[in-house]
Amino acid sequence: MKQSTRRKRSPQPCAQQLDVVHPNAAGIDIGSETHYVAVDPERDSQPVRSFGCSTPQLQDMARWLQACGVTTVAVESTGVYWVPAARVLEDAGIEVCLVDARQAKGVAGRKTDVQDCQWLRQLHAFGLLRPAFRPAAQIQPLRALWRHRREIIQECAQAIQHMQKSLEQMNLQLHKVLSDISGKTGLSILRAIVDGQRDPEHLVQLCHPNCKRPKQDFLDALTGHYQQEHLFILGQALQTFDFCKQKLRACDEELQRHLAAIPAKADKAALAAIPNRKRGNKAKNNQPTFDLRSELFALTGVDLTQVEGIDAVTAFTIISEQGTDMSRFPSEKHFASHLGLCPNNQITGGRIRKRNTRKVVSRAASALRIAALSLRRSQSALGQFYRRLHGRLGPAKAITATAHKLAKLIYRLLKYGEQYLHQTQEQYEQRHRDKLLKNLARTAKRAGCELIDAQTGLVLS
Repeated sequence: MKQSTRRKRSPQPCAQQLDVVHPNAAGIDIGSETHYVAVDPERDSQPVRSFGCSTPQLQDMARWLQACGVTTVAVESTGVYWVPAARVLEDAGIEVCLVDARQAKGVAGRKTDVQDCQWLRQLHAFGLLRPAFRPAAQIQPLRALWRHRREIIQECAQAIQHMQKSLEQMNLQLHKVLSDISGKTGLSILRAIVDGQRDPEHLVQLCHPNCKRPKQDFLDALTGHYQQEHLFILGQALQTFDFCKQKLRACDEELQRHLAAIPAKADKAALAAIPNRKRGNKAKNNQPTFDLRSELFALTGVDLTQVEGIDAVTAFTIISEQGTDMSRFPSEKHFASHLGLCPNNQITGGRIRKRNTRKVVSRAASALRIAALSLRRSQSALGQFYRRLHGRLGPAKAITATAHKLAKLIYRLLKYGEQYLHQTQEQYEQRHRDKLLKNLARTAKRAGCELIDAQTGLVLS
């Protein structure tokens, strides 16, 4: 019978009874209009009270908790309703433990607001609730602005779709001869059409000399049926697009102001000594109006864009979501697990029944997966790693595994402040070959054989 080579873990002793970890704990069931708060019954004759959502009522809640000797509170992360309450409590010096409501959802018979807050207090007192991750206070404004910036970009995309729909209904095929109607040529032609120009010969003259399609294709595309209702929709979509662009520039200015207020870990002038990796000459749309790479270097002290697949936008997405303090994660494996980029081994009866990754909604993990997908043509060690896994496991698992490796690299750079060392594709292949030969030599030795190099005739060990 084949013996399992997996190392068996020694059983850990289980506690006979639960110990109180947080004796001064309270629980709050968050609602849109009313918050229910529970404290230890020994602290007050009325241990469960309800408070409104206005600021004076929240301050009354904080004063009552202070009078009861409460130092930590478990708060359900219900939408954004918990944010004002958490802010008032933290200003009062009370620690807020933000927890996922699903941790207490499976308990039967505790589905009323009064019972829910009491159950949260009891679980938190015994230390059975795991707090949700919240970035540092100086990172939270960056996260809010960066998420808002992404929503503005989505509004711009919707405006472009409305413009394309209007053009299609008027049989103006401009969006089929131009790769992007929001570019210089497309916007010039659209503005001329909205201003009343209908002559295709005049509209073709607005094309940029770098347009690759022949002139006749543009003449055919700009010949259509101009209908007043669709012209009106086109004009409003164009106004929406221009307004969103103004909002985007204003958001970049506010974002730059907040970045300037954060103490820098490195001088931006030192970034000049680090060569910038070339990512193509074509400028990408919706890029920040300021030098995001230098701001990231000053914020973190390292240049994350040196990692293949990581550009300034991807790096800032990760920083705005996870912060710069990696000491909150014991190791790089904990960081990857927090992002949901590692296998979730579910062992039953000594066998792994399921190993799929956990379902984690994380903007940082999504950005890392997109960065991993961009490595499919990269002539680097990371690119070769992705292609090797792609051929063996398929695209989905290859993207997750490469994103996992990128997460560990970012963890090391942020925690230890080291500079990224590039590894070529040839170096990766050589290291992979050496590892393969070492494993073959170990297998041959276990079988009582020797592995001999055909070229040198030497015994491999």
